[in-house]
This record gives sequence, structure tokens and C-alpha cells, in this order.
Amino acid sequence: MEILNHFSLKNYNTFGIEANAKEFVGVHSVEELKTVLFENKAKTKFVLGGGSNMLLTKDIDALVIHIDLKGKKIVEETKDFVWVESQAGENWHEFVLWTIDKNFGGLENMSLIPGNVGTTPIQNIGAYGTEIKDTFVSCEAISIDNQTMRMFSKEECHFGYRESAFKNDEKDKYIITSVIFKLTKRNHKINISYGDITLELAKKKITNPTLKEISNAVIAIRQTKLPDPKELGNSGSFFKNPILLKTDFEKIHQKFPEMKYYEISEIQVKVPAGWLIEQAGFKGKRFGDAGVHKNQALVLVNYSNATGQEILNLSREIQQTVFDTFGIHIEAEVNII
Repeated sequence: MEILNHFSLKNYNTFGIEANAKEFVGVHSVEELKTVLFENKAKTKFVLGGGSNMLLTKDIDALVIHIDLKGKKIVEETKDFVWVESQAGENWHEFVLWTIDKNFGGLENMSLIPGNVGTTPIQNIGAYGTEIKDTFVSCEAISIDNQTMRMFSKEECHFGYRESAFKNDEKDKYIITSVIFKLTKRNHKINISYGDITLELAKKKITNPTLKEISNAVIAIRQTKLPDPKELGNSGSFFKNPILLKTDFEKIHQKFPEMKYYEISEIQVKVPAGWLIEQAGFKGKRFGDAGVHKNQALVLVNYSNATGQEILNLSREIQQTVFDTFGIHIEAEVNII
């Protein structure tokens, strides 16, 4: 393992932001990771996965450790269920396709989400009515401080909407090295309740979809809405959909009866942040090399040479305008570095 100095991270973040790491090292096994952590105890460390859920606004004055652990396998199975383990450095979408090819159900609605498997529990990623917590069993992680291994159960992860213990109490304490999911082998729980999926399947005249057909529908939808990071720098959805108490929402809804929303409990509703941003006039707008995607207002993009600070400034302008217009605060979903 060679530690590289003044290393460009442009190809290691999906926004394509030019920023440098003071030091950089890639690790390909748990043993290598333990060695790097042990031999560099005194150094400030920055853990890098797929680089898909962050916005770099400055150089990283630390040792950047790129987690590149590979491998996936079946660890247990019954007639109805299978437990599969993936190493943290596996590409998420490729892992999802691997499970679908084996007719394992549970992850198909989260096809084409950028990033690596190891970062999915941190964010409790989700799409089209499913989240990581629905199939998550456990993850193994290494202590940054003393290199001991720890298994985190689903309960210990304290999953919430785009939240987990790894963003709160356990933040910067552990590095996830592998994740185990419990998937179905038969009697799959098909979730096509989201309108976009229903419409896409109807367009193809599919009434009894397979896992692959649901995945293909999700991929087709995402490709029409979300730009390929290889062609246009972005980090997927930049903002969380705000969740409001019904009592607060009803007051806002009286002023804006056309506002879209989804009931998520007896006392809460979720408002699409993309709708709010579009109504605030930002969809498709460009500010230098930073902009808002023309097909999906949730997505901020780097047209070529935008700095992270320029994209951050745009995001703050959007937040302020949405708040001034609707009285609703939208939070960033990406990590601002």
C-alpha cells in the first residue's frame, strides 16, 4: 500500500469536483485497512467510498482512505429466504443486478442508485417505497480508534429517513466493511405503488412484473430524470423530501392547494422537495457551471468546472427561496465537506 501525496479526487466524487487530498491510500482488504489505521493513528482521516453522496467544497487536509473491498456471497438460505453478504467496496447497482439475476427479491426498487454498498446503511438509502432498512440484517465495521471489529444489528443502526447511527452517535467512529441483507427467494413482496413505476409497466403492458421487469422500469425512470454522473457531474438527489406534521402542513396547504404530498403516518406528510424547487423557479436554471437539472429539480449538476462552493451557494439560495415562498425548510441529503 502506497500513500500518495497531493492526490486529485476529481475522479473519486460523482460531482466531478476538482479537490485534492493531502494524502491518499486505497485499501483492498480488511487487513490492509487495519494496517493503515494502526500505522497512521495520529493522522486525521477521511473515509471515502463511492464518492456519490458528498460535495467537496475544499481540499481534504487529511489521509483519505478509499474503501475498495470487493466480494459478495450467500451466507445462509432457506426455502423462502436468502442472506447475502457484500463487501463495502462493491458498486451498489451492480450488486442489486447480481441479486436480481439470482431471483432474490427486495432490492429491485433501488436499482441504479449511485454509490457503493458500504455507504448504503449510513444514509439508509431508498427509492420508490423501499429503504435499506427493509432488507438490512447487519453490517460489520472496524473501529477507527483501536481496529476492533464490531457487528451492528438493524436495531443498533437506528435507521430513520436518510438517517442512521453512523450519521449521529457513531459518526466518524467506524468504517463499514461488509453488509448482510435478507432477501426473498419466492413469494416476493412486489412494491409498484409509486405512480411512476405503475405507468412505466403499463406502457410496456406488463401486469404481473418480475423482479427484473421492476428493476428495468426503475432504471428507465431514473435515466429519464437523473443524469449519468459520467456525463454530467451530480450526486443524485441533493435534498431530502421534507416531512411535516399534518397540522403544520394543513396551514400551508390552504395557501398552496396544488402542493403535492404523501401521507406517511397519521400525523405526518412528506412533500416532494423537487416540486417545491420547481415551483420556486429553479428547474433547468444554470448559474455559470453550476445548475439545476432540466428533468429533475432535486438534482444539482456540475456542467464542467463548477467549484464545490459554487454548488453549495446555489443550494443555499434554493433553500432560502423555498423557505421564503412556502415556509418549508429543505435539508441537504448529500454530505457537505
